[in-house]
Amino acid sequence: MIPLALMMTSLGTAVGADAPASTAAAAQAPSIPNEEYTLDNGLQVILAPDDSTPIVFVQVWYKVGSADEKPGLTGFAHLFEHLMFQGSEHTGPEYFTPLQKIGGEVNGSTSFDRTEYHEQVPSQYLPLALFMESDRMGWFLPALDQSKLDNQRQVVLNERRQNYENPPYGSAMLDLYAAAWPEGHPYHHMPIGSAADIEHADLASVQGFFKTWYLPNNASLVISGSFDEKQAKALVEKYFGAIPKGTDPQHATAQAAAIPQNKVIREYQDVPERKFWAAWISPKLYAPGDADLDLLSMVLAGGKDSRLYQVLVKDKQIAKDISARQFSMGLGSLYILSGTAAKGHTTDEVLEEADQVIGHLLSDQPPTDEEIQAAKSSYEVGFYQGLTTVTGKGMQLSSYNAMAGTPDYMAKDLARYQQATTDDVVSWGQKVLRQPRVLLHIWPLADKPADAPADAPQDEENK
Repeated sequence: MIPLALMMTSLGTAVGADAPASTAAAAQAPSIPNEEYTLDNGLQVILAPDDSTPIVFVQVWYKVGSADEKPGLTGFAHLFEHLMFQGSEHTGPEYFTPLQKIGGEVNGSTSFDRTEYHEQVPSQYLPLALFMESDRMGWFLPALDQSKLDNQRQVVLNERRQNYENPPYGSAMLDLYAAAWPEGHPYHHMPIGSAADIEHADLASVQGFFKTWYLPNNASLVISGSFDEKQAKALVEKYFGAIPKGTDPQHATAQAAAIPQNKVIREYQDVPERKFWAAWISPKLYAPGDADLDLLSMVLAGGKDSRLYQVLVKDKQIAKDISARQFSMGLGSLYILSGTAAKGHTTDEVLEEADQVIGHLLSDQPPTDEEIQAAKSSYEVGFYQGLTTVTGKGMQLSSYNAMAGTPDYMAKDLARYQQATTDDVVSWGQKVLRQPRVLLHIWPLADKPADAPADAPQDEENK
């Protein structure tokens, strides 16, 4: 799974060699000790003391992402990720300097489902971090003016050019998501948004977006690390308690989506190699099947011993690389297979062979017990590594709280993988990978036939 926040790990001990892995691991299911409470204005607060290092991590998670944007206003959540580092009424002209001067690490990110801001600072500077976060939550708009909007609009447009428009294959995800999710679906457009919408964003629309979403009752605050709980509670009340509660916003919803029939998009660009992406709609984050598809990905393409790598890259040498991933999101997910054709071969060849490997895996050559156990172990290693820092713990608490409804979801999360069987993995693979899909091929300009039609999705006969 590639969730919309980092996957983190546990403090549990290793499973004994003589114990069944799933049973022993379940008995030692990890947790992050925390205290949760809510201010009168609706702000959720999660405290996770950890004195292992003299640092503290502060994160504010707003329940707004690109899925919540309206037509004509796309890219606004990501635009705000930038705008809110430009200072607020009491913090000065920009956000980074006061925290970086004391050795703090400051950042933020936006996804389909959320926007988050965080800082990691020496423990004695917790008051500063909380003051800075509270000021931009409660007193950002008085400091926002046309010049700041114009400046950050250009920053975002430049980022769009650098990440999506100019680099090789940069448009792949834009095209893939737009083709996989129907018009009007919250995931039809990527968080970067439309260049036209960003260019035409006016101050009134931006102010309205902030008033709708950046509210204490639409946010959570996590403090993880070395701090005194009594002092932290007093500071949270002091800085955040006076921010007024707003009207609870209406979050995006979506009916179960489906790709009605196979689609093929063929594009010829200034790229060096032939690449492809295949996408299926799959279960949303934490829903039944989500974890099983993660395990399927590891069996298919999780290293040099995986099924697809062995056949496509090592044995037949028709592909340079191959990957399979479950991209998990709150309203639905995409399962994406991608790869690069080896010199002298086409992406159609690679896909044909990949389909055969997947077909056998889901029928007459199911995963072995060893493959499933290796996939589980691989997941658990990654799961365990994340909680080695207070930042990892804090981010996971935020993610669980927002996406699973409770910060104490770790045991259930891990159990999804530990309890999955070979039949479960095969069954979910069949349910998802036997449905219609979107295929995107991007080839070098030199490969474009003289009579090729304009680049556009073309229906492919169901197989």
